[in-house]
Amino acid sequence: MGITSARDRLQSMRMAFLGAGSIVEAMLAGIHSQQLLSSDRIHVTNRADDGRLQQLQERFGVRIMRDRKALVQSCDTLILAMKPKDAAEACTSLRGLVGPEQLVISVIAGVSTDLIASWLGVDCPIIRTMPNTSAAIGLSVTGLAAGRHAGAEHLEIATLLFTSIGTVYPVPEQELDIITGLSGSGPAYIYYLVEAMEGAGTKAGLHPQMARQLTVQTLLGAAQMLLATREEPAVLRRKVTSPGGTTEAGLEVLESFRFREAVTAAILRAAERARELGEQYQHVGGGA
Repeated sequence: MGITSARDRLQSMRMAFLGAGSIVEAMLAGIHSQQLLSSDRIHVTNRADDGRLQQLQERFGVRIMRDRKALVQSCDTLILAMKPKDAAEACTSLRGLVGPEQLVISVIAGVSTDLIASWLGVDCPIIRTMPNTSAAIGLSVTGLAAGRHAGAEHLEIATLLFTSIGTVYPVPEQELDIITGLSGSGPAYIYYLVEAMEGAGTKAGLHPQMARQLTVQTLLGAAQMLLATREEPAVLRRKVTSPGGTTEAGLEVLESFRFREAVTAAILRAAERARELGEQYQHVGGGA
């Protein structure tokens, strides 16, 4: 199924979002801006926050439905977007409601497609994804993996959906944990770096607003250089680093604090934590 037929099929679907957090809002914005699906074919529900549902309805024109049984049975595609701690209870409450032909797409960190299938009690096509918070501005990096019963047509539909909020990378499911550590948690590492750079500028006498502007523009320029030149970061770093100069002096301090090792350890620890959570969920809600 090509991208045109995937779009055609998607536009004929009815879609239910179970959860109404920031990722769901970003996805609704992407679907709306790309005109992938009309608002009257999208239903949204959550655990208890009616005010949040009202906000999404007013902004996007989506439908609100509290009757989960009617919601699930009336939709072709289900987006599981609840918090991980609520996932087992929410999914097991859908046992007997989800059919083998329905497409289930999960944005729940750490939960495998096999575990979702066991909670739901049905062998249906399941796609597991890991977007990040940059979805809010259409710049997410989303890892996307197919479960054992998902085919190429299901991947194409999911890819089309998540391309509306950024860039999509289909991967084997076992790689999603490291993607979680690298790009799922990655924005937080960048914001932490920004905090430190801003703080240094302010400590040295810059106005906080100036320190912010200089830091953000520096990061933006560096990212664009990586994209535009396609050169290795080590090559670009060496081009900036003159022997005996200011950059070399600064890098020597970072090396003394084992900066590279700290970043590597942070990413690997986040990936390990994703795996730990997945193992923890195995013992909840009747998982194998």
